[in-house]
Amino acid sequence: MPEESKTVQPSGEDENPDLYALDPRAVQEPPQGLRGTLKFLGPGLILVGSVVGSGEIILTTNLGSIVGFSMLWFVLVSCWSKNIVQAELSRFSVASGEPFLHAFNRLPGKLPAFNGRKVSWYIYFWLLWIIPGQLISGGIYGGAGQAIHMALPSLGSEWWTVILAGTASVIILTGTYRFLERLMTVLVVIFTFITVACAILLQLTEYAITWEEVRGGLTFGFPAFALLAALAMYGGTGVGSGEQMAYTYWCVEKGYARFSGPADQSDAWVQRARGWIRVMQTDVLLTLGLLTCATIPFYMLGAGVLYRLNKQPDGLETIPVLSNMYTQTLGEWAFWLFMVGAFFVLYSTAISGLGGGVRIFADGMSVMGLIERNDYKTRIRILRIWAVVSPLVTSLAYFFFQNPVWMLTMGHLFGAIKFPLIAGGTLYLRYRHLDQRLKPSLKTDLLLWFCFLLMIGLAIYILYTRYFA
Repeated sequence: MPEESKTVQPSGEDENPDLYALDPRAVQEPPQGLRGTLKFLGPGLILVGSVVGSGEIILTTNLGSIVGFSMLWFVLVSCWSKNIVQAELSRFSVASGEPFLHAFNRLPGKLPAFNGRKVSWYIYFWLLWIIPGQLISGGIYGGAGQAIHMALPSLGSEWWTVILAGTASVIILTGTYRFLERLMTVLVVIFTFITVACAILLQLTEYAITWEEVRGGLTFGFPAFALLAALAMYGGTGVGSGEQMAYTYWCVEKGYARFSGPADQSDAWVQRARGWIRVMQTDVLLTLGLLTCATIPFYMLGAGVLYRLNKQPDGLETIPVLSNMYTQTLGEWAFWLFMVGAFFVLYSTAISGLGGGVRIFADGMSVMGLIERNDYKTRIRILRIWAVVSPLVTSLAYFFFQNPVWMLTMGHLFGAIKFPLIAGGTLYLRYRHLDQRLKPSLKTDLLLWFCFLLMIGLAIYILYTRYFA
């Protein structure tokens, strides 16, 4: 076992323990029954706060405004195909105590790093992908800034973006995991309720959706002219590659791996680990349900309203155009309802995305050999530095481009490439490094392979459509 993956003892004080250490004193039996399990859920809500945001309110509605209902099937595939990878990647993290970058550092193909350490090629791949990640975040902050600018036009959207970025830094720097968990819960409930309610009320207007339109959206058509918008939507909706990575950190900090304890040969550890894996899987199912309930209504509103009006969100008119989904169906009074909902959706994405991003970055410095894995105080220091630097860079990116749709499209086009890589890496960990006493069922294995092949097939189809058809 590589040195960085060994069990370590907490390096901080008792009141500030190392959440990434497998301390035998932290062992805890898993809950029994649904009521007990519900008390230990939470990472999924943070994940939904990150996932249901820019991809849904901007990219999903943008796709609907371009193709109408014809790609409803693709939106469903985007929502459902990634959760099995999320769950199986997290199974390894719960069993080993290793979050994403430490886990993927096990992939073959080593390159020199710092202090004599060698790391997997994927670590450098991750470093490279920080750049398009900043574009995505800039589009998210910019969309939220446009929402506030519509209500308070005394400042331009670019300046509101800076203010929101600074506020997000303060929340991350001062908030604990529990505070962030509670905040995301409130925001998720608010924007999910608003979106579902508006989609239902759409049926009482002239824009009511017919069953024929829904059935037409399930016929597996793939219009070539919508290739870029479809691929960006796939990268930006459901559990994206960034969220698949971040979820392992939220699970570790929640305590699933810590409560399981260091792996040993006993049956007690196996039963305990299986119990906490079941808790994690329940959390993943909760994530999937909330994702579907929040994503499909956005697509329906985009296809049902914007497509018929022949309006597409773009540039500084992104949020004003999107507001038509509400004002054209519910009346002008719904403009402010949309502004509030859009702000909650986008800003919750910004906060939870930053919360996961700073944890991944700090862990990356450990994997690269710049800090020791059990130096928890230095890890926290790097986390705080990146919590300031990253929002600053993203707000400057919006200053330069001021087009959330373009920024999100370009960022997620690059990000979509990571899906088959993460699915393939998860398969490698499952067969080569997962404790086989915790291996998934045959059904789960088949689903994991299906998702991997689906992502490969999608990439091949898109390349064929783009360059050869």
